[in-house]
Amino acid sequence: MTTKEVFHGVPGILRPFKEYIEKIGLKKGEQIVYYGVPGTCTPFVELLGYAVRSLELEQVFVPLVDESKAHQIHHVTNIGMQAGPAPVNLKPKAIVIMGGLSIPSVPIDAEQVKAVIDRHPGSGVIGVCFMHMFEKAGWLSTITFDCLIDATIDPVEVIKNN
Repeated sequence: MTTKEVFHGVPGILRPFKEYIEKIGLKKGEQIVYYGVPGTCTPFVELLGYAVRSLELEQVFVPLVDESKAHQIHHVTNIGMQAGPAPVNLKPKAIVIMGGLSIPSVPIDAEQVKAVIDRHPGSGVIGVCFMHMFEKAGWLSTITFDCLIDATIDPVEVIKNN
């Protein structure tokens, strides 16, 4: 059975993410690996990482799907989560696929992401996107997410003093 819940704002992204990570039972030191677009996905990965920092998991960011360029995400006091040194090896217990990978201008397709997921059997697969990006890109027919967080950023209001 599929369950759909609706939340609001940034906590509506972070709380369900943390709850899902807790539900799958990751233990201290186990690894979450986030796959996303450098620059645009990175701040969201840092927010997600911050939400689960108390679980003391090893967190890793992989730019696009190039695991050779992976970096650990770690907590920096008074700053938040930041990318740091490369991990010894990838052994994800949870894989997070960021929606930026499905943007048409990004040179990654659903089959490449599925191949990454298939290389790490037994990992929980979480999707985090905005504005139905995975659906619009047709990725939901190729990738099965155990949990999909799909947020909406609309409207965006800009107020200027001229």
